[in-house]
Amino acid sequence: MRTPTQLGTRAEAMLAELAAFTDGDGNLTRLYLSPAHRAAADHVAGWMRNVGLDAGFDALGTVRGRLKPTAAGRAGNRRLLIGSHIDTVVNAGRYDGMLGVVTGILAIEEIRARNIQLPFGIDVLAFGDEEGVRFPTTLVSSSAVAGCLVPSDLDACDADGVALRDALVAFGGDPDAVPSATYARDEVLAYLEVHIEQGPVLEAEGLPFGIVTSIAGQSRFSITVTGEAGHAGTVPMALRRDALAASAEMMLVIEDVARAGSAHQMVATVGRLAARPGAVNVIPAEVVFTLDIRADADAPRLAAIAELEARFRAIAAGRGASVIMDKFYESPTTPCAPRLQEAFTGAARDLGVADRRLASGAGHDGHAMHHLTDVGMLFVRCRGGISHNPAEFATIDDMGLAVEALIKAVERLAADAISSGDPT
Repeated sequence: MRTPTQLGTRAEAMLAELAAFTDGDGNLTRLYLSPAHRAAADHVAGWMRNVGLDAGFDALGTVRGRLKPTAAGRAGNRRLLIGSHIDTVVNAGRYDGMLGVVTGILAIEEIRARNIQLPFGIDVLAFGDEEGVRFPTTLVSSSAVAGCLVPSDLDACDADGVALRDALVAFGGDPDAVPSATYARDEVLAYLEVHIEQGPVLEAEGLPFGIVTSIAGQSRFSITVTGEAGHAGTVPMALRRDALAASAEMMLVIEDVARAGSAHQMVATVGRLAARPGAVNVIPAEVVFTLDIRADADAPRLAAIAELEARFRAIAAGRGASVIMDKFYESPTTPCAPRLQEAFTGAARDLGVADRRLASGAGHDGHAMHHLTDVGMLFVRCRGGISHNPAEFATIDDMGLAVEALIKAVERLAADAISSGDPT
């Protein structure tokens, strides 16, 4: 039986090994279905086999390691899923996604070493395409597992014109066997994921980990503001129909509305902006900018969007302009199941860690997995809240405690199933 520090030390070593598989030149860049992804997936499968899992790949390239039940019970034909992703952004850190896969493997190794009896099986999953960097898709791997993959995603092409389905064949997958990757709903007990927080809350409060209450819903818009071009030197300020000035006022409204929704962890971001015609001496006739708005529940996010639409129209009317909001992405809030939150809470109590609940502002594979089963997540403190950056970092002690918390949560779910005779 390893101590949390020993588990964290092993996790750090495994993460270092995995970081060596990269398509980048001097940095960690591992995109979905790339040669580095395939090499990393093979390495992960080897780890799984070394701890006693029956490992292989599904049709979309997800690595699956399977552990059979070790105790009798009604849940014996069902499986607890534990996982995360092994693809990265460009010039990534080594913890985002990969920590969840490593903690799952280490938890299985300890569960077997401690002879913890399981009335259900466990599958450890290493997904791809969580980051959505190579193709204009996201969560393809976990969506196939959950049975909610959009078939047209397989026709998406990367920047080099390579279709996802062709890249999948080169990887060793099978785009024609997508249905075989899907679990039956009555086959699965729940999905658990350990992930770095990607934010500063846990560090600010001095906590090694926290329990996720929900994965924030997201709405994304392309907003077009249309005014009228004019000479920068001859059109009086009071007579201008300046699309950029109107857009600037709208952006201040976005900030105001998001701050008012702070009780729901609301955040809003304008990430791209283009002004046309784009000449130094011409009043902008058209501005296109993006809006990404997120919150820990759907109702406040949708209410904020309705308020923004109304205030945008008023701003445009007051400036002789027009505005169109075109929604191009919508992802509802994914709640984390209370029973799984409680399993992590019990684990935290056993480890002497405060029961801190927080929502995730970032998206995760749990968004897709929620279509299949209940979702539970544990966040691990990360230094400075930095993520998607080579400076991403979690300590050995925090990672070790996270592995231990995962083990104890699984143990609690097993004990509940055994004592109640009820697999749910």
